[in-house]
Amino acid sequence: MKKRQFLGLILGPILFVILFFLPNLTGLDDSPRAVLAVTAWVACWWITEAIPIPATSLLPIFLLPITGGAEEKTATMAYGNPIVFMYMGGFTIALAIEKWNLHKRIAMTIISMVGTSSQRIILGVLLATALLSMWISNAATALMMLPIALALITEVKENNLLDEKSLHHFAKGLLLTVAYAASIGGLATLIGSVPNAVFAGVASSVLDQQVTFTDWFLFGFPLTIILLAALYFYITRIQFKVNQTGNISDDFAKQQLRKLGPMSYEEKAVLFIFTITGALWISSGFLPEGLRLSDTSISIIGATAMFLLPSKKETGELMQWKDMKDLPWGLLLLFGGGLSLAAAFEESGLTEWFGTLLSALESLPYLLILIVLAAIVLFMTEIMSNTAVSNMLIPISIGLAIGIGVDPYGIMAVVALSASCAFMLPISTPPNAAVFSSEYLTIDDMVKAGFWMNIFAILVIVVFVYFWQPIVLTF
Repeated sequence: MKKRQFLGLILGPILFVILFFLPNLTGLDDSPRAVLAVTAWVACWWITEAIPIPATSLLPIFLLPITGGAEEKTATMAYGNPIVFMYMGGFTIALAIEKWNLHKRIAMTIISMVGTSSQRIILGVLLATALLSMWISNAATALMMLPIALALITEVKENNLLDEKSLHHFAKGLLLTVAYAASIGGLATLIGSVPNAVFAGVASSVLDQQVTFTDWFLFGFPLTIILLAALYFYITRIQFKVNQTGNISDDFAKQQLRKLGPMSYEEKAVLFIFTITGALWISSGFLPEGLRLSDTSISIIGATAMFLLPSKKETGELMQWKDMKDLPWGLLLLFGGGLSLAAAFEESGLTEWFGTLLSALESLPYLLILIVLAAIVLFMTEIMSNTAVSNMLIPISIGLAIGIGVDPYGIMAVVALSASCAFMLPISTPPNAAVFSSEYLTIDDMVKAGFWMNIFAILVIVVFVYFWQPIVLTF
């Protein structure tokens, strides 16, 4: 056990005991004090990973009822929240895309379309990574795209297309593009990033408001485009500018596609289901009331269809139950744990208590509050899991919004979006860790490039939420 884990293992229960058995410390009644104590214990173990994070996420099931923080029904029902099942369906579709190698064909097709100069390759990789990350977890997307990026770097190196300095710039820029585009692409959809799903789940369980796939897409997609454009300009024109002396063979992407061979029946079938599912997600909000399907229903229909259509390459269907061993079940438990605490916040009245505490910020301009909050959340995420940060702070942000008398969606959105935009350290996000595993990047490279991306992300997110959220995502 690492020192951090051991300290967390001890500190979690200590925080619980202090907060629970010293009522004068907070002045809270028994129920909200119990929820606060349980949250402190769970948050400490999430942050330090004292035990596996999914296991920590099970603590609310028994701690909340035992301490009187919430009824057992409240604590457990959150694990069956529709958002959890929407993610389950999305993950299943993503597994099918990976199983039949459709992701590589999509990436190579995009690269073959945009061209093979160094800047165009970075653009192609950026677009492919972001597109995949809208539907597949950012970690899985980065791991899918990393071998493609390394193959492109090798091609440039072996053909002496760039001088040594430009080669290093190209390699670093391309790898960081994979990491950053994987994080940014996930902002566009509810299933693209964990904090987005936490936002929708908390809105449903605490505010009794449904945030649909269409609602979030209309809100998040324009932000994604702005950040991707800024990323491309920053990487290719400022941080890692390349003096081009030659081009990668125009045939590179086509060669990779030839290796994949003609599109198989399985790929076509998965692409068909994926396309229909995506179209339903985007269009369902515009259908007449009686014809609408929930986002969760659409997700599960798409996932179930993978088990219905037969495969020609192997016995059985496109997806078989043995394939589900790779589904991130632990992440689903993590959603449940966060939503369980959020429900207890609301039932016990703890949300209002936080709102009262934070009402001191009332005197500050709303825009300044958003800037400070975005900076705090983003730099917290540099050293903590964005899932842990969003699970902890999104319910609290409702209390802040109540305290200062503003639309809770604005505060919640700043937390959710900022939690996905940590670019400075390898430990900040799974995509950062994935690309850092290559030999081309150093900590210094990531810190220097990521710091300015962080600053820009804070400013863009705050301005975007301030002006766009009241128009398309209203409480």
